[in-house]
Amino acid sequence: MKKFILFFAMLAGFTSYAQPSHPNSPHDTLSNAHATVTYGRPSKKGREVFGGLEKYGSVWRVGADEATTITFKSDVKFNGEAVKAGTYTLFAKLGEKEWTIILNSKLGQWGAFSYEKNKAMDVAQTTVPVTKLDHVVEQLTLSFGKDNSLVIAWDQTQVTIPLSF
Repeated sequence: MKKFILFFAMLAGFTSYAQPSHPNSPHDTLSNAHATVTYGRPSKKGREVFGGLEKYGSVWRVGADEATTITFKSDVKFNGEAVKAGTYTLFAKLGEKEWTIILNSKLGQWGAFSYEKNKAMDVAQTTVPVTKLDHVVEQLTLSFGKDNSLVIAWDQTQVTIPLSF
């Protein structure tokens, strides 16, 4: 009987380890009158983020854990490109001087691991310049600018995506 109980205790432990019941990073949701963004907020923790932890040339989920989502409450110009109201996952192809920001219609993606098989579901891509900050942003921070732009800042890197509603 003891072996039977030990077996089920171990099985329960492996199951909970394989499927974490809580995310690895804190999550945040930001909203304005036009859009809502939900994302995981990883911390720098002394690491080189872009070009190190997140390799240049790779596609990143713009956050941690489940892919970041952005919901537009009305049709939007995404850096000049027309996008219908709806909910999308937000990815970025990283470069030292510019990022390609990607909206994808496949929801529920974990990280960017399945992006390649779902890239046919991209609805918009736009390239934006990278700004080097003179200070460190310890925890990934997304915010809306006064002009409704979406700002992504982490480590000493910032990009701004113009949005027009």
